[in-house]
Amino acid sequence: MKAMVLTQRGAAGVAFRDMPEPHVPAGWAKVRMRASSVNRVDLYMRDSGAGITHDLPLIMGVDGVGEVAEAPQGFGLSEGDRVILYPYEFCGTCRPCLAGDQPLCHCARILGEHRHGTFAEHVALPARSLVKLPEGADMDQAAVLGVAYLTAWRMVFGKAPAGPGSVVLVQGAGGGVSYAAVQLARMAGARVIVTTSGADKLAHFRALDIEAIDYRAEDVAKAVLALTGGEGADLVIDNVGERTWGASLRALARGGHLVTCGATTGAHPSADIQRLFVRQLSVHGSTMGSMEEFRRLVLAWQGGGFAPLIDRAFPLAEVPAAFAHLEDPARMGKILIRIA
Repeated sequence: MKAMVLTQRGAAGVAFRDMPEPHVPAGWAKVRMRASSVNRVDLYMRDSGAGITHDLPLIMGVDGVGEVAEAPQGFGLSEGDRVILYPYEFCGTCRPCLAGDQPLCHCARILGEHRHGTFAEHVALPARSLVKLPEGADMDQAAVLGVAYLTAWRMVFGKAPAGPGSVVLVQGAGGGVSYAAVQLARMAGARVIVTTSGADKLAHFRALDIEAIDYRAEDVAKAVLALTGGEGADLVIDNVGERTWGASLRALARGGHLVTCGATTGAHPSADIQRLFVRQLSVHGSTMGSMEEFRRLVLAWQGGGFAPLIDRAFPLAEVPAAFAHLEDPARMGKILIRIA
């Protein structure tokens, strides 16, 4: 089968090549992939992969959708079923799994990180990691939900859930996870404030009646306080890291919560401990979400609660070009990879 494979570190190591068909153990399903999406972790795997146990060559890609090509008995799946892939291979028997928190599974293996991923014509994974989609589902939109929107779902509705009356600040709102968080926080009824840059992006959010701060021209924390009458944001969504950390803490209301899922600009900002305890702030780390959260996300999307924003689509053979486009400052929303 054709696949996009990481053979060595760096852009030159990403190759479109033939790979063996995946082995399908008992209780697993084989999926004929239709589409996937590009995520920031794909670039991390390409350029470093430090701290993630894996072997090269590795088929890249974390999320996606497809049709069941081989189905095990007893799992409610049939050949031809449309499915969305939960990005984890989890054991189902450890303490976190039994508690319904699969991302904390002691044996978790993430597609495209610890094991072969979704930038391929076929993928095999446990049947329990598949969620069926209705016949008329928009497969392009479904393809971008698995990482960005699931991560955003836990950030928005997790330990400090947003809702009517709450103020949510989303840093770097043009990115995939951040844009998803904007949509989900609005769906929850929260007041959303975003930071971004560039005239087109600012105009985009303002046209949606979302308060937008130009982080290149304004002091973000002061702007948030001015917009909220000095109160600040109840929840800050930050996947940028070091560059935005200080502003995110200063923009929080007393007793507020900062949720982080990334460190694109650095992983070692000042903790600002005095601010944390004096204002009784909390910081939560977040990565993707559970199977239950995944099902709720899919149902919210199917019910029209939100529609994922897709910036551009690339064929499987052009994944390197899609990676380059991920770095384009004008990009907004998700990048789709069409496989079949």
